[in-house]
Amino acid sequence: MKMFTRRTFTVSALSALTGGALLSQTLYRPGQAAEPASKETYPVTKTPEEWKQSLTPEQYRVLRGHGTERAHSSPLDKTYDPGVYNCAGCGQPLYSSRHKFNSGTGWPSFYQPIEDDAVGTSVDKSFFMTRTEVHCANCGGHLGHIFDDGPKPTGLRHCINGVALKFDPKTGA
Repeated sequence: MKMFTRRTFTVSALSALTGGALLSQTLYRPGQAAEPASKETYPVTKTPEEWKQSLTPEQYRVLRGHGTERAHSSPLDKTYDPGVYNCAGCGQPLYSSRHKFNSGTGWPSFYQPIEDDAVGTSVDKSFFMTRTEVHCANCGGHLGHIFDDGPKPTGLRHCINGVALKFDPKTGA
């Protein structure tokens, strides 16, 4: 039987902390973004410099660089007032408050878009897993991901970065 020494514990702990720190920097890199590799064209197109002028650094990182905001960081996660959630990049209506639910994940969640053609999807194979990415069909901005653990009637959960949305309060939306 191998003895677990202080040296083994220290080396293991430092390795775990270093690996965790490196992983967290990979998952969350404020201010860093790269244009998506997709060459798909959208009705609204801008150069990277034009996007940087019209978006905050965090919006640019998420919408144009396929980033993810920290869970529970968006006030829109707990907003349940009537209204429409528009794309922060181009203003296209994406989701209605009628389709919003509390998923407990820390991100605004919807079981369907406001219209079927408001969003598009693609396969995301980052971080050693396969997911369905959801983006704005008008400008291609990365919104989040779709999972199959949502409520009826669709069974889907559109897990959306709050920074990718602008809420427009409306009566009866």
